Amino acid sequence: MASDQPEHIVRSYEEELRKLRDMVARMGGFAERQVHDATQALLRRDAVLADQVASRDNVLDQLEREIDTFVVRLLALRQPMAADLRFIVAAMKVSHDLERVGDYARNAARRAIVLAQQPSLGSLNGFQRMSVLVQENLKLAIDALVNEDADAASRVWAADEPIDNVYNGIFRELLTHMMEDPRNITAAIHMLFIAKNLERIGDHATNIAETVHFAVRGASLPEERPKADASAYAVVRPPEQG
Repeated sequence: MASDQPEHIVRSYEEELRKLRDMVARMGGFAERQVHDATQALLRRDAVLADQVASRDNVLDQLEREIDTFVVRLLALRQPMAADLRFIVAAMKVSHDLERVGDYARNAARRAIVLAQQPSLGSLNGFQRMSVLVQENLKLAIDALVNEDADAASRVWAADEPIDNVYNGIFRELLTHMMEDPRNITAAIHMLFIAKNLERIGDHATNIAETVHFAVRGASLPEERPKADASAYAVVRPPEQG
């Protein structure tokens, strides 16, 4: 804002920017909760919790619409420039990523409902580890936006590889289960989709980090971020016969 603006107008503008930060932080917190609860529903075979996660997805949709409306109003009435403009646009882009995170959590929850009716298949430790990692990255990315911390955003951007490594391990294990016994295929496929949902949530956390870095620094991170998802190149070999 120009320095010759009346103080109350400047103060009001700063309050609006704080409100936008709070709105994104609230949406980020709710998205984290959805990821956490969807994973807990899987781990505990809790179809009731999974159904709650799926039914709460409309909350994130509503928060995204509120942020979009607020941003459009800010752009129209305040005509921000430079860093303020980048932050405001970043907030809207981040809300879109968070809405997609919610979609993936909902999809995982719906599959957890099916899995609750299936026999248990293998260890779920990888899912728990993967969920913790993506939740941590999601929280750090949102905090980086709220605090305008480009260095924190860079750390999140570089932290996606461990998530991919866990995903690759889950992928290989579930393929083995399917090859060993065709009766495992239904449960394994649902679990593979849940693992992919979590991996994509991790990707959206890094998208948020990229957006935050640009908003703060006005410069993009390198186009190629560290990735380790090797599932597209997996070679499936049948188990050896005894």
